[in-house]
This record gives sequence, structure tokens and C-alpha cells, in this order.
Amino acid sequence: MPYLNLKFEQAFTHFLNIHFKKKLVQLSYTIYLLPLYFLSLSCSFPQDKELLTGADVLLRDHLDLLKGKSSGIVTNHTAILNNGTHLVDTLNNLDQIKITALFGPEHGIRGISAAGEEIESRTDIPTGIPVYSLYGKDKKPTKEMLKNVDLLIYDIQDVGVRFYTYISTMFYVLQAAAENNISLIILDRPNPIDGVTIEGPVISEDLKSFVGIAPIPVRYGMTSGELANYFSGEGLLGNNLKADLTIIKMESWTREKYYNDYDFPWVPPSPNIPDFQSALVYPGTCLLEGTNISEGRGTKHPFTTIGAPFIKSEELINELKKNNLSGVELSPVSFTPVVIAGTAEHPKYKNELCHGIFIKVTKKEKFKGFEFGIKLLSALVKLYPDTFKFNPYFDKLSGDKTLKDSILENKTFEEIIFRWQKETETFKAIRNKYLLY
Repeated sequence: MPYLNLKFEQAFTHFLNIHFKKKLVQLSYTIYLLPLYFLSLSCSFPQDKELLTGADVLLRDHLDLLKGKSSGIVTNHTAILNNGTHLVDTLNNLDQIKITALFGPEHGIRGISAAGEEIESRTDIPTGIPVYSLYGKDKKPTKEMLKNVDLLIYDIQDVGVRFYTYISTMFYVLQAAAENNISLIILDRPNPIDGVTIEGPVISEDLKSFVGIAPIPVRYGMTSGELANYFSGEGLLGNNLKADLTIIKMESWTREKYYNDYDFPWVPPSPNIPDFQSALVYPGTCLLEGTNISEGRGTKHPFTTIGAPFIKSEELINELKKNNLSGVELSPVSFTPVVIAGTAEHPKYKNELCHGIFIKVTKKEKFKGFEFGIKLLSALVKLYPDTFKFNPYFDKLSGDKTLKDSILENKTFEEIIFRWQKETETFKAIRNKYLLY
């Protein structure tokens, strides 16, 4: 069976073989992604195993929770153990462990589908286990999907940002578990951009969507396990539902630290978050999806490369430098977005020459991604008032209908964030009840 007792070099070879059997549209993304994946596997797997994820702790201490159960696992390609194996493949090879269903979020169970692409239910090739898509017609597990499941397990690496859709999938899994009286185990993983920083408005009720499932800020400073406790404990699941929830905590994770502070591999959580740098800037530059500025999809550096045909790079850099930015270097860049199968099917300004900036975070502790995004938008509005445009999606991403108008009115960053400081403090006070580390 795949991966069991294999070193990570062998695991990579098997991983490659699996993906070369996929259809051609998926193959091009695999070719693009796997060199990064192989580099992290060969250079960065922790040798001392100082940081143990919830999945590692489960395998070491809590397999008794799974014995005698028919388990359904909500997961994707990020569920890698410290020894380089995948959680599903490892569990599937253990005696007395029975996996009856897999559930895949956006990008699919093996992480090779493009952003926004609906995914069909199918069978997982390596294991032969039925896979149910939670990013297609159904975003919540149905009673039919759960008919052979009496225990749910969730293990997905998130990026710690409200509009990253994995936490929305987790929300619906919590709901389904509560509605069907099924116990749920969350295998905790790090918040890669630290577990202390809070940024952005708490989303308003009328803007809730799959990119804003619950009243939390853009950066909420919690792990998935903590957030699951928050969703259930605060009654956010609706109809007085509370999940029968168990969190398997990590060992040796410190919430002030970032992902790259540990000797731990970066497995891209989705096609357009290929590296740690892209995760750092994502809370701010993802807002560009709600504008006519390219967020870098269709390039090798999404979210760290931004621009448009009408931008003058040096002009934009000079304007941004007036904001006393901390922990970041900006450099001029020209690029042409192209279709990348499985990664960028419909990039803005496809095959058009764009000019803009390349963003490099130099001191992550000083850099605030969402703050940078607001200052970037303000600079774009000031420099290009006739060509820069917002689109309706922006409000769903920001979570605040007034933010767009505040930027268009050239309000300062301090004036903008003053509006939501009270609700942020309220969130922090509630959040503190659910912190596990």
C-alpha cells in the first residue's frame, strides 16, 4: 500500500507515479508543483521531530479512538506526517483501522484542482476509498455521504485567513457532524502566519459566504482546532447545534512563531500558495481579486506579484514608500499572465503585458499583510483613479461594505481601521476562551 514505511524519497517517487496517471489538465500543475514539493521533502523534513502535528500525536497516542469505528476523513495533500507519509495512506495500512470515506475540500483530495473549480465525487486511486467532494454541488457532507461513517476526522493545513475556504469546509463538517450525531476529531496544525496577530474587520452578517463563513476577522490568529472550538462553542453552527468535538493538539508549537521558524516542510496548501512568502502576503493581496488588478495568477509567483497594463512600477513603489512600510521590500516587475492548467485557468489580463511590483517580506514579525493590502489599494486609487476599479466580489472578501468607499475617499489607514477596532477587541476577548496553546 502507498507510503507505509517508506522514506520520503520513496514516498515522493510514489506520489509522482500517482499523479502521472492523472489526466493531462492536472499533469501540468503537478509538473509545476512537484519540484517545490521535492525540494522541501529532500531538504526540510524535520529530523528531530520537535514539532508534532495533531496527526502525528494521533498515530502515537490515540489510535484507540479509531478502533472499531468506520472513519471518514476530511483531508487533502497537506496531511503529511513527520516521517513524510500521508495520513490516509498510513491509516489505511493499519490493522483494526477502517476508513470508509474521504472528503475533499477546494482543490481536491490530492490538491491538484484549480481555484474555484467544481470537483466531482470519485474514488481515490491510491487507496480505492470513495471520495466525496465538498467543493461541488454539495459543500456540506450529506446524510447519504455519511451513511457508512460513525467517526469523522479533519486534517488540513490552513493559512490562517478568513477567505481561505478550508475553514468554511470545516464549518460545514462541524454542522454535518452535529446534525447526524457523529463524533468529530480535529487533528491540529500550525497557523503558518502566527497565532497572535489579528487583522481586518469582523465580517458583517449580510456578507457571509463561502469566503466568509462566520464572524471572524481576516486574520484571526487561531489554529483550525481552536477555530472549530470557537464555531461550536459560540453557537455559530445554528439551530443550537454543538459538535461532539475532540481536538488532538500539536506538541511544541508556540503561537508567536511562524511556519518557517520550524524545521518543517512547506507543502503548498493550494496551487496558488506555492511558498511561505505567498502565505505572508495573501491576507492583503488576495483583496485584489475584488479589483481589476492582477494578483499574479498565471505567473510563478501568485500574490507576491501584482500589476496591470496601466500601472507604472516605479510610480507605485514611490507612492507606497510614503506609508512607512515595515518588513517588506518592493521591486518593479513586468509579467504576462498565462493559462496554467490546474493553477490559473482564467487569469486576469491573459497574454497581456502587465507592470507592477514584486513583494518580498524581509521581516515577517514586522510585516502586516492586511495592512499592506489596504495601503496598496489606497495607492492604486490615488494614482489611477480613472482606470482602477473595484468589483462586487471585494465586499465579500473584505467583510465590510464601507471599506471600499473609505479607500475611494482617500481616508488614511488609521481612519479606516478605527471603524472596526471595537468589534476586533470583542472578538479577541471571546477568542481567548478557545485558545489551546
